[in-house]
Amino acid sequence: MPVSGPYGLRAGRLVCAVEDPGRKIFPFPLSPADIDLQWFADGAEDDETRTEEPTDYKLEKAREEGRVAKSQELVGALGLLLPALALFFLAPSMLRTCTEMIRFFLERSVELDPARDAIIVQAFFSYFVRLALPVVLVAVAAAIFSNLVQVGFLFTVKPIVPDFSRIVPHFGSYLRRTLFSVDGLFNFFKSIIKMAIIGTVAYLTIRGEIEKLMRLQTADLWQGITLVAGLAARMMIISALLLLLLSIPDYMFQRWRYRKSLRMTRQEIKEERRMYEADPAVQSRIRGRMRQLLTQNIYVQVPKADVVITNPTHFSVCLEYHAENMDAPMVTAKGEDEVAFRIRRVARQWDVPIVENVPLARVLYANIDVGELVPDIYIELVATVYRKVMEINRLADLDALKDHNARRRRREIEEAGA
Repeated sequence: MPVSGPYGLRAGRLVCAVEDPGRKIFPFPLSPADIDLQWFADGAEDDETRTEEPTDYKLEKAREEGRVAKSQELVGALGLLLPALALFFLAPSMLRTCTEMIRFFLERSVELDPARDAIIVQAFFSYFVRLALPVVLVAVAAAIFSNLVQVGFLFTVKPIVPDFSRIVPHFGSYLRRTLFSVDGLFNFFKSIIKMAIIGTVAYLTIRGEIEKLMRLQTADLWQGITLVAGLAARMMIISALLLLLLSIPDYMFQRWRYRKSLRMTRQEIKEERRMYEADPAVQSRIRGRMRQLLTQNIYVQVPKADVVITNPTHFSVCLEYHAENMDAPMVTAKGEDEVAFRIRRVARQWDVPIVENVPLARVLYANIDVGELVPDIYIELVATVYRKVMEINRLADLDALKDHNARRRRREIEEAGA
């Protein structure tokens, strides 16, 4: 017999299908055997292409939009624990305030007219503020603190901006996201654990005081109030502490899901990099950082250099060579304009030879990066510079020897005269 309406046959079984506005058929199985495990894949096809971790720019953009990793369980647990502690410690004061309020209204119940005497309204709001304000302030502080601990200070109105595209309900995608997904399964088991925690705490707490509760019919009013209030406070505090422990794995799960939802494809990373390269502000910050690194490198590498080749105003290139572990001289630092001037200044401070060679300085600066060896095509030119440096060093040693001999002769003459 043909099946009409929203039902149909699949593999001999009757299933129900609801068509969402996107014209996709979402099947609801009438038998556990009809459950398709792909419902729990949670966008696996899209995740296969999103293999790269989110960049700092995407994380910052998501934060500006109000999309952050946050556990509502932590907010709820602290929102229960701190007000419960406030009630526990403020209970004597609140009881005195309640007694005073009852006495005030009972004494004036036959003297004042609520319709004409404004003192009744004023007294009501005064007592209401004294009773409720401390607990409300603690609850607000708990909510603010629990959010600051997780996401820091963040103010944005984007999450509350109306999105009219969400007015039309998408039942299929909604049910798949809330029920048949990793988030749905996690929230389902989390709800079961929460109910188990609260039920177990209530059962054990009441079971331990069951005899006292059975004797309440013969106890006075004050004993009944203190016993019931004590049990309620104990259950709230213990449950809140256990829920606070439950919020730790919940926060870790939410953080993992958050990072996974922001994963990017390689194409997205390339487009973001191109966008950054086209941003003048970013380029300016990069150049500033490079200048800072070059400046730090100068004060370390220039004193160890064998020679500084200049042109002599625009470019400076430092070379260093160790025959035991280098096949050719290596460029250890280089700079242009202001950086070149700093290189020359540091070289003079450390008595590093400075050789002026305009074409060689330009070629080395343009074609060789810091940390690279001089290629064979420029070895002869560089060898000429090193020979000149050796001649400078030989002459410097000869001058030093002459100065030493002159000082020694003067000392011998002075000793002979004495």
